[in-house]
Order: sequence, then structure tokens, then C-alpha cells
Amino acid sequence: MSQMTADSVASPSGATEFIAVRGVTKLFRQRGRTVEALHDIDLSIRRGEFLSLLGPSGCGKSTLLRVIGGLHTADRGSVTVGGSSADTARAGKQFGFVPQAPALVPWKTLAQNVRFLTTLHRGAEVHQVMNNADIRELLSTVGLAGFEKAYPHELSGGMQQRASLVRAFALGAPILLMDEPFAALDEITRADMRYLLLDLWERSNTTVIFVTHSVTEAAILSDRVMVMAAGPGRIAAERIIDLARPRHAEMEDEPEFHAAVRQLRTDLREHHGR
Repeated sequence: MSQMTADSVASPSGATEFIAVRGVTKLFRQRGRTVEALHDIDLSIRRGEFLSLLGPSGCGKSTLLRVIGGLHTADRGSVTVGGSSADTARAGKQFGFVPQAPALVPWKTLAQNVRFLTTLHRGAEVHQVMNNADIRELLSTVGLAGFEKAYPHELSGGMQQRASLVRAFALGAPILLMDEPFAALDEITRADMRYLLLDLWERSNTTVIFVTHSVTEAAILSDRVMVMAAGPGRIAAERIIDLARPRHAEMEDEPEFHAAVRQLRTDLREHHGR
């Protein structure tokens, strides 16, 4: 497995840069003092890449995700998406966001939830595109056929998160920002969701930036993993995950996967003492 330094900004295989993070520093005011949440972050992401931000709580993963998505403004440095600012990309609906909680509208059915957010995101004309058959096909893809008329409270946490993934990919946004979307799930459901996500991603040309504190999750999902350290938040190590695609659960028994996990754990211990 290859390692690049934290200062390196070259994407694997020399691919064209899509998202560029340059010298990003983010400050917050807390209890009358200034806290540096991110320090001088440099990062390049290529189109269609699956990149994970790995590290424990408090190392700036979610803050960096939000700066990239234009939800937080950097105090220094810049973020560009296809040559435009993050704010311009957000206004142009280039981002989809998948939070920890599914955030389904409780008074709408599953099918209505999928249609509702795509309508808001892409405009009223989506009604002509996202018809009932389209929605049934999408939900069937993730094992939710027959639940089109169910309300969120009638679904398990895993089923709600499946619906959240469908909704995110149905938006058609070229970039998905995913902030520990499986953190609240039990380990068995969480493992299933990883491969569901990979299946949906491999059908698309979506660029995914995925926040996680799970080494296993980062190794099985990612093209690259950025290991983050705290005090202030920074990229401490960068790892290319050189595992064949498509990936499947049986790969978790293979020596190459275990080697990738060991390397990421070594990085975390080195930079966090864990």
C-alpha cells in the first residue's frame, strides 16, 4: 500500500482535480476564546472518487466536510469545485448531504419523501421525471419494495437510512457529503449499509466525501483515506486503498484488506496515541 505525505495534493493515477482545498483554516469562538478547528488543509479530490476522512471525534472531520460543502466559511484559504467557489457550487446544487440521522419528513410516506426532496433540489419539473415507477425501482434496489406508502415511524433505523441513501442518489448531485451516516446503526446493519452504498455509488459517477471514525468502514469503502489529527485539525496521513473493485463482504477475510486496516490503525495510533 502506498503512502503520500500530508502535503501531497496529487490524486491517484494523475486524474484531473475536481475539488481543490487550498490552505484552509477554520476558527471558532468558544467561551470567549478562539479555537483553531482546522489548520492549513490542502487536499485534491478527483471526479468520481470515494474519499474518506478518518479520525476520532474532535479532529475536524465534520468541519472540513462542511467547509468543502460551503456550509462553513473558511477563515483562510479556499475551496473550489470545478474551478468555481464552494458557495457557487452549493448554489448550483452540486452537493447532496447525508447526515447521521436520516432526516425523513415524518408526515410523508417513503415515496413522498424521495419525491419531495428531489423536487426541492432539482425543481418542479422533476415530477415529470421521478414518477411512481422510478421511485418503486429505486426503493426496490435497496430492499424497500412494498414500503412506498410506509411512514418513517413505521420503519427501522436501517430502513430509514436505506431510504436516505436512495433519496441522496436520486437527487443527481455530482458530490455527496456523508457525515457518519451509519454511526447510529447496529454493527450488522452497518455492515450491510456499506455494501449498499458501494452498489449505489458504483452505478453513478458521484464523488463521495465520507466522514467516519471506523477503520473497517474507511478501508472497505474508499479509494483514499485522509487520516486526521486534532489540536488543531489537520491531515496527518494519506493512504491509497489499493483493493480491487467491485468490493464485497468476502474481501474482509483477505490479507490485503487486513493489511489496509492495520496501516490505518497504525496511522491513528501514531497521531492520536490510540
